[in-house]
Amino acid sequence: MHKVSFDPGLTQKFQGPLTRFINPDGSFNVRRLGTTWRDYHPYLNLINMSWPSFLAMLFAGYLTVNLIFAVIYFSLGPGQIQGVGGDTGLTRFADSFFFSSHTLTTVGYGNIAPKGLEANIVAAFESVLGVLGFAVATGLLFGRVSRPSARLGFSDNLLMTPYQDGTSLQFRIVNLRRNSIMELQARVMLMTVEPSNGDFKRTYTLLRLERDQIIFFPLTWTVVHPIDAESPLYRKTAEELARMQAEVLILLKGYDDTFNQTVLARHSYTVKEFLWDAHFAPAFHADEEGELVLELGKVSAVR
Repeated sequence: MHKVSFDPGLTQKFQGPLTRFINPDGSFNVRRLGTTWRDYHPYLNLINMSWPSFLAMLFAGYLTVNLIFAVIYFSLGPGQIQGVGGDTGLTRFADSFFFSSHTLTTVGYGNIAPKGLEANIVAAFESVLGVLGFAVATGLLFGRVSRPSARLGFSDNLLMTPYQDGTSLQFRIVNLRRNSIMELQARVMLMTVEPSNGDFKRTYTLLRLERDQIIFFPLTWTVVHPIDAESPLYRKTAEELARMQAEVLILLKGYDDTFNQTVLARHSYTVKEFLWDAHFAPAFHADEEGELVLELGKVSAVR
């Protein structure tokens, strides 16, 4: 069964050179062209972007809104806001900016307040905008911190190493977080490129694993594919695999006991990340009290 070729959704035919399908961060190496503004979803973008980018976006939005309203208050004239430090110049603009900040956040210290009708109208609109804006920001923040996500670490290299009476393909994974992942499953595919009628064709083959599931995952798991006569890697050399642009695609699926939801993780190894005739070094040991100690820095250690 594991020798049957199929398309997992990454297409079989292509033209031109291929780098890799799955990036080290688990994302697919696909660049989209031709999208329009109708295809853009701000919520998905803000949920999926990195934390530094998300916080920078919030700060930039907060600063931009305050600058816009500061310009509006400043343009209303010196008589519209009471408590400003000066009638003209930079001081009045700074006071307008801080008044906008007080209004947007609904803090309202009382040292600066709207006086004229126009200023009161603008302040009323800004206060409503502030309440709605911070509600959206709070929802985004909650969505980011409450979203279940696996933080699984993969060994730097995939090993092609002696195993029992033959050879095997091996890589090691570890849970980098303290949450409990149960019933972790692994699916591993070999992708190769072969010429076909003057073109190139990708071939995907599911690799049979020595053990494709574990019940508990508190330590490391070394995933092993025995390379026997039925394996597509049987008697393949490093040069042959490089010519075939071999890439090992990995999908992990487990149950997060903390969030009570299923989590997924993706990874891949290209030929340049294959390491031949090496063995993984132990990544955990028992201390003097008999407790197991896992050393995350040794997940990729070989000997």
